[in-house]
Amino acid sequence: MKQTRYPHSNHNHYQTDYEIGQDNIEIWGMDIHHPVFFISATLILLFVSASLLFPEIANSWLNTAKTWCIDHFDWFFMSSASLVLIFCIALMLLPLGKIRLGGDAAKPEFSRLSWFAMLFAAGMGIGLMFWSVAEPIAYYTGWGGTPLNLPPFSARAADMALPATLYHWGLHAWAIYAVVGLSLAFFCYNKGLPLTVRSAFYPILGDRIWGWWGHIIDITAVLATIFGLATSLGFGANQATSGLHFLFGVANSLQTKIIIVCGVTFFAVLSVVRGLEGGVRILSNINISLAAGLLLLVFIVGPTVHILQGMLITGEEYLVNLVPLSNWIDRPDEQWMHGWSVFYWAWWVSWSPFVGMFIARISKGRTVREFLFAVLIVPTLVTLVWMSVFGISALEQSQEGVGQLAKGIDKVSLSTFHLLEHLPWTSFTSLLAVVLVIVFFITSSDSGSLVIDSITSGGKLDAPVPQRIFWAVMEGMIALVLLVGGGKAALGALQAGAITTGLPFTLVLLVMVVSLSKGLLSERPLLRRR
Repeated sequence: MKQTRYPHSNHNHYQTDYEIGQDNIEIWGMDIHHPVFFISATLILLFVSASLLFPEIANSWLNTAKTWCIDHFDWFFMSSASLVLIFCIALMLLPLGKIRLGGDAAKPEFSRLSWFAMLFAAGMGIGLMFWSVAEPIAYYTGWGGTPLNLPPFSARAADMALPATLYHWGLHAWAIYAVVGLSLAFFCYNKGLPLTVRSAFYPILGDRIWGWWGHIIDITAVLATIFGLATSLGFGANQATSGLHFLFGVANSLQTKIIIVCGVTFFAVLSVVRGLEGGVRILSNINISLAAGLLLLVFIVGPTVHILQGMLITGEEYLVNLVPLSNWIDRPDEQWMHGWSVFYWAWWVSWSPFVGMFIARISKGRTVREFLFAVLIVPTLVTLVWMSVFGISALEQSQEGVGQLAKGIDKVSLSTFHLLEHLPWTSFTSLLAVVLVIVFFITSSDSGSLVIDSITSGGKLDAPVPQRIFWAVMEGMIALVLLVGGGKAALGALQAGAITTGLPFTLVLLVMVVSLSKGLLSERPLLRRR
């Protein structure tokens, strides 16, 4: 037997006959993994064609499948998310947390700030721009139910609005990403396996991961990633268009949405051509700088004292209600739990191959403990600050009868702009918000393209430029085709499809926990020698 050849040498690699790229073929300037690339591309074409030709039927069927998954497997989603979180916290505390990704001599490729900027922009990004206002208002007004079945518009509903929002965007969500990211990084950098999802299952499947078991895992990851990104790009075009219409009277038309998608795709292509260092890193740093600027402005011109007081209360209430919100048995708010919590866990799981692999790609040289702290704790604290600044400002407007938010949610895509409308410097902050939305889209698209490149090239870290361009353009094309041909019904079908993949991937996630545990435990002899 011989070791897999991989650019990160370590004497504790798994022994396997597989050579990186041995199943690849070179065509049209691309270096592609034969079964995974062509099957993925074919399935994407068929799915998009069906959604385009029969948008209403596809939307109905896939939404039925999504509802069935959520209604019948709520216990599975809820318990799995909590188990994954407990696993991550245990790893942080155990001696296994000293293991360094890439071996003792490995050095990080990026500064801590750039590293965090990239992982945060890929993991949450655009969602925080809209749901940090819309979600607390929804929980306060009873739009889709209230957490723990509290009376809408009550003081208690206001108190729980932000902790419940943080519950969906905090520790549980990032634990899902952390397990996938840590698994892929560990098996790539410490065990010499390719940077593809299949590699995380080597301790369980062995060399069978190089056959159809592995092909199916990687194809599913490609589909979940491309559909999730295309859905976000399509819905994001709707949101950005709504913002431009609200601010400047720009026509809220299909043509405007097409221009936005084409613009985002163009800059995403430029970014992926420049690669991680010259493209994604720079855009992510710009992203975080713009987000910090907007956050600071809203903090200063908003109810600053109430925000500071509410931030501490929100953090405390979040921790106090972590167990009640995670319990799925005899819940008085089953409608809310299904419509929000279970939906979120399925959505985060469906995004985990993309976000997890991207985090793995940029995390060489970090210890397991450092990785988990940066991927689990830091984003949760940042989300607490972000949600408090925007959410408390929004709740205050709603409670005091100011503007549209006093009536509840009109359009989710306009919620942030409705907040900014009644704060000083409206034009500037709203324009900054629109720019931030667009830059977030670009960073999601380019980081997603790099992930798909890696999977469809058999785990190679530096796919040829034409291959990077292909997937970045493909994301934009899917969003455009669905926007033009099927509108909201086709995009809804795509989102429902992505959510439905969350069910099998949750099982994959739990298997990944077992596999990662076996892999990390195999490093114990090395830890004892230190």
